Amino acid sequence: SALFLPFQSLGLIICDEEHDGSYKQQQPSPRYQARDTAIYYATQLKAHVLLGSGTPSLESYYHATQGKYGWVAIKERYGAGQLPTMEVVDTKPLYKLAKEKVALSPPLLEAIGQSAEAGRQVILFQNRRGHTPHHVCSTCGWIPHCRHCDVSLTYHKFKHRLQCHYCGTLYPVVERCEACGSTDFMKLNFGTERVEEQLQELFPALRIARMDYDTVSGKTAHDQLIRQFEQHKIDVLVGTQMVVKGLDFEQVNLVGILDADGLMNTPGFRVNERAFQLMEQVSGRAGRKDATGKVLIQAAQTAHPVLSFVKAHDYEQFYAFELEGRKKFSYPPFTKLIQVLVKHRDKAQADAAIRFFYDCLQPAYGNCIVGPAAPSVERVRNQYLMELLLKLPRDARVIKEVKQTLLDTEVKLKQLQGLKNTVVVLDVDPL
Repeated sequence: SALFLPFQSLGLIICDEEHDGSYKQQQPSPRYQARDTAIYYATQLKAHVLLGSGTPSLESYYHATQGKYGWVAIKERYGAGQLPTMEVVDTKPLYKLAKEKVALSPPLLEAIGQSAEAGRQVILFQNRRGHTPHHVCSTCGWIPHCRHCDVSLTYHKFKHRLQCHYCGTLYPVVERCEACGSTDFMKLNFGTERVEEQLQELFPALRIARMDYDTVSGKTAHDQLIRQFEQHKIDVLVGTQMVVKGLDFEQVNLVGILDADGLMNTPGFRVNERAFQLMEQVSGRAGRKDATGKVLIQAAQTAHPVLSFVKAHDYEQFYAFELEGRKKFSYPPFTKLIQVLVKHRDKAQADAAIRFFYDCLQPAYGNCIVGPAAPSVERVRNQYLMELLLKLPRDARVIKEVKQTLLDTEVKLKQLQGLKNTVVVLDVDPL
């Protein structure tokens, strides 16, 4: 939002942590990538731009290696600190014993105990909030779903409610299965609330706090929590991506990444990039001053290539590996993506709307189209979603033509009987 201030003589724009997904404005309009907007803005004003990151976005690093950007590499940690040691804990044997995902493995519990004895602090990273993401009938496998969205409900123990993380609707806890009538439910997977609960049971003497959307929603709650952790009034901090965001705590010597599999198996072509960035960034919270930190990564997919790059703190090797895949399947930085997303309360109308876009685009740009198809979550807030993706060559003339075609097609769509209420979202460089 700082980009829209009325500057008179702007000379420098600094985008710290330029890889971060929060630079991308998604809802509401206008949709833009603030980092790229800053670069464009600077060219208009003849200003300089400084992009900073320990795990650069693939596009920025590619532009640097191609000579489009200047590039300075800092190979040493500030204050001559050492990078933390990395260890992967195989959770497959634990799953076979417990018949469910284990939040805290024995090696991690032992390391937490050692840190506590040494008077040091611990950060545990789990990218799911709530207590139990999946509340499953143990008899027939039925899972409570949101009435307005095609997603399962997450159990929040503090509220004692089931909640949809897409529309925010709260539901009473289901005691009886709607499919078979059973009252026996299993709790699959775990969120930050459940991790906090288990830690309090296992380490009653430790001061444990949670940092996620549910605990820092107040205006000053986030700052207060960080201040308490800085003053060592908290021994163990459990959190979502909030604990990754550039925090600098001297006393943290242990970081636990509780579910690396969840990071490496989300939908989207950037999944490997995001997983590497999140794990490398959160590991950087350990051992920042006078001692070597330790990072324990819990994963069942121990042979996943991203884990080997994270263990070695090797961004260059990760970049080479990921760039090869992007080139093979025509993704950025080799192409420009534009997503067409339509929303309608009637599924048939949503299908008809996306088909109309496809028919208008196909003659000229058929080789560039992926889809149409339903996204991984097909219905949100009682609206059905359909999408198609355009993978365009990085040619300014072609991109300008396609943008104009899309705008013209949207105007034509709104004139069709039954489709004028269709919501159309045109998103350049979708996440």
